[in-house]
Amino acid sequence: MNPHRLHRVLFACIAAILATALAFAGFASVTLPDSPVPVVWDKASCAHCRMHLGEPPFAAQMVLRDGTVAMFDDPGCLFQFAADEPREVHATWFHQLRGDGWISAAEVAFVAVEATPMGFGLGAVPRATAGAIDLATARDRCLHPRNEGVRR
Repeated sequence: MNPHRLHRVLFACIAAILATALAFAGFASVTLPDSPVPVVWDKASCAHCRMHLGEPPFAAQMVLRDGTVAMFDDPGCLFQFAADEPREVHATWFHQLRGDGWISAAEVAFVAVEATPMGFGLGAVPRATAGAIDLATARDRCLHPRNEGVRR
């Protein structure tokens, strides 16, 4: 093989390896948010039902490992989305039913609410709230309702 051609082939291989390494390093360095992403109320759309997020007390959001931030107008929509499109989740938050903050999935519980945006009938409260149900029970009620006042 011609020495000049060999140098070009080696250079091309090295350049390809470096480009791949840089691309991987760039992808790996993406930091995922460790707190809820700000919501543009009445503009953002629910990732499940596509309705706008207009009632903060019922909003929820999920950050996926690929960096996607999925927002929801009702906790039940988040549960439906997670069941219909299972993907790796980085973090999940639910807007407080009463107040202006967010509650992480690790700290959340739910209480029955008569009217919610999509009719699932649940609002997020801190885990220590008397009479509240845990996350797993809330998810089960939304995915498998048994005449408990939860739609679907």
